[in-house]
Amino acid sequence: MESKQVILKALGRKITTKRLENGLTQAQLATLIGKDQQSIQRLEAGNINPSYFYLYEIASGLNCEIFEILR
Repeated sequence: MESKQVILKALGRKITTKRLENGLTQAQLATLIGKDQQSIQRLEAGNINPSYFYLYEIASGLNCEIFEILR
């Protein structure tokens, strides 16, 4: 089984990729979902373990389904 840190970093990379595909900066994504840019930076760096609802908000801001960033 992979470590928690490895899994969270992989999730962060997926979110970064999806954000860039949408042509958004961290600040723009943060504004779309009512968060601050530092929160998005920590998520993308794999430094936080997001809740289901936070992932829902991220997916909403990225115009995708949660499964697209979890697979």
